[in-house]
Amino acid sequence: MKRKVRSATRKAWLARRGRVKRSIEGSERPRVTVFRSARHMYAQLVDAAGRTLATVSTRQEGVVDGYTGNIEAAKRVGAAIAAAAKTNQIEQVVFNRNGFLYHGRVKALAEAAREAGLKF
Repeated sequence: MKRKVRSATRKAWLARRGRVKRSIEGSERPRVTVFRSARHMYAQLVDAAGRTLATVSTRQEGVVDGYTGNIEAAKRVGAAIAAAAKTNQIEQVVFNRNGFLYHGRVKALAEAAREAGLKF
């Protein structure tokens, strides 16, 4: 039985998340999964079997100096996850925005990863 979701915004986020998950499900390519909080950005590189190959976040030292909840920090996370993919000999991935709208920090992360050489 499904739980009752009391917040309308959380309910909409869960619905978007499910639609995104269904659209990328079954792909043999590794995926870049993004999570965005108010203060930080997180990106994971996950293979088709579900094993995490690399993680990058604004909480790690050396990725971002200063404020971590802005577009500049997201761009650095995108470049860092692309570099982590290159070390694992991965060029093509599937971008999993995890229910977040492709706007702002999520878009900045994706564009920075593309500029650094990832194809999706």
